[in-house]
Amino acid sequence: MAQTDSDHCHRRDSDVTGRQPPTAASVPAPLPNRPLYGGQAVIEGVMIRGARHYSLAVRRPDGAIFCATEPVSSRFSGRARRIPFLRGVLILAETLWLGMKSLQRSAVIAAEEPAASSASSTDAANSGAPAHPVAAGDGGGPVTTRAPQSEISNWAMALTIAIALLFGIGIFLILPLLAVRLIDPFLASSVVSNLIEGVIRLAILVGYVAGISAMKDIRRVYAYHGAEHMAVHTYEAGQPLTPGNVRRHPTPHPRCGTAFLLTVAVVSVLVFALLGRPDLEWRILSRIALIPVVAAVSYEIIRFAGAHRRAWFGQALAAPGLLLQRITTRQPDDGQIEVAITAMAAALAADGNAPPGGADGLAGTDDGQTG
Repeated sequence: MAQTDSDHCHRRDSDVTGRQPPTAASVPAPLPNRPLYGGQAVIEGVMIRGARHYSLAVRRPDGAIFCATEPVSSRFSGRARRIPFLRGVLILAETLWLGMKSLQRSAVIAAEEPAASSASSTDAANSGAPAHPVAAGDGGGPVTTRAPQSEISNWAMALTIAIALLFGIGIFLILPLLAVRLIDPFLASSVVSNLIEGVIRLAILVGYVAGISAMKDIRRVYAYHGAEHMAVHTYEAGQPLTPGNVRRHPTPHPRCGTAFLLTVAVVSVLVFALLGRPDLEWRILSRIALIPVVAAVSYEIIRFAGAHRRAWFGQALAAPGLLLQRITTRQPDDGQIEVAITAMAAALAADGNAPPGGADGLAGTDDGQTG
């Protein structure tokens, strides 16, 4: 990672409440003219992508929270990011790069030996980096900003992404084509053939995210996923970023990456249904070539649904994605919420945006009032 900005990663004392989570229908509508913030769950942490910076907060093995911020690469920002449809392609590329980078970095931090982690905390304190106690959470350790001991190079990152893309193309594009090819001799209509291919692709997607949820480590990632969404909901509602406020919000979010993947699968069914039934190699190439188009359309649908979540048509568009998030998000514990708040607050500070509720939105106890 490039230079970190530790000044954005302070942690504040907050109380924790155990209220039951509300339904998705009770989510407050986002306040107008508020920059969009998003993110993803990583290994034992949360990454938040802001307007100009992104933050990464990860729980270390000794209980401390590693936190760092970094400017977003200019390759994925600028005027092009405001152009409809083109922005969807840019955001897809950025999500792959930034998401994989954050995931790899979090894995290194979360796997550090306690002695190395403690040494990093001591070094950070000796160097003048802030290390503040945390009141709530699993470990009650300090916030540290020392970079992990190992980093992955850009070439290695590119290779990792390439392998992940090949795996994704093989599982979600080629496998459904091979499956439907077995029954093609019995299908007179190319439209029916392509629709069945799309249904198989949807089934693989849902089966995949449901299947990996049986793994303990993935369930923790899903809980951090829920914490990330709840923190974003709190910010969008203009409420102070306290655990009590975060707890009031549901884990699904209309602009979730899970919803995006599901929308991609549905849009691809409609697009690919019109392509006829050429030879297998051309069918494969057509699917790969149209990935940017499908992604661009899908992103605009997700963005539209998120902006109109209180209207019936916005709710209808968001409903399938919210339903799938019952699998890919879980209720987080207090420590996971703490990490999500740390990441959200750091991203806001790095962008120069005041936290919801002003300075008090990140300090003191939560009195149950909205900001």
